Amino acid sequence: MSRRKLSPVEKARREIFSVSCLDIMDYQNWMAVALEQAKQAAEEGEVPVGAVIVRNGELIAAERNRRQGLQRPTAHAEILAIESACEKLGTWNLSDCALYVTLEPCCMCAGAILQARIPLVVYGADDPKAGAVKSLFTLLNDSRLNHRCEVVSGILDTACGKVLTDFFQKRRDEKRE
Repeated sequence: MSRRKLSPVEKARREIFSVSCLDIMDYQNWMAVALEQAKQAAEEGEVPVGAVIVRNGELIAAERNRRQGLQRPTAHAEILAIESACEKLGTWNLSDCALYVTLEPCCMCAGAILQARIPLVVYGADDPKAGAVKSLFTLLNDSRLNHRCEVVSGILDTACGKVLTDFFQKRRDEKRE
C-alpha cells in the first residue's frame, strides 16, 4: 500500500494538531508571551489583549491592542499580529502558523484569521459580549465557509481574564474619583 505524499500545508496541520502534554506546555508558554503583550497594553491605557503568531516553534509576530495609540478601530492585537506576520513572511497566507491570543477573537478578528488561513487559534479567556469563536458566534468553525480553524480555548484563562478584570476595575475606580 503506497502512501500519498503530504503537501507542506498538510504536514504543518498534522504537526500543529497532534496534541500531547508537550503541546499543552507549548500552548501555555506561547500564551504567556501573549499575556505579556496584554499587560503592556494595559500599561499604555489600552484594553489588555495580546496576540502572538508562531511558525515551526518560532515567534513570528507579537502585538497588543493599540486602538487608542494608533487611533484606528481595527488596531486589535490579532489584526496587528497578522499584518506583522504577513509582512515578515512576505505572504498573506499564514497556513503554517498558529495564533495565540489572550481573549476570544471578535467578528472582525475572526474574519481576518479566516482570510489569513491560520489553521490553529489558541485563546485564553472567553468573551461573552463580543466573542466570535464560541460565545456569540462560531465563525472559525462555520461549515458554510471555505476555511475553518482548529480552536483550543481556556489556556491560562484565569490569568488572561484577570488582566482584563483588573484593567476595567481600575478604570471604574478612576471614574469614581
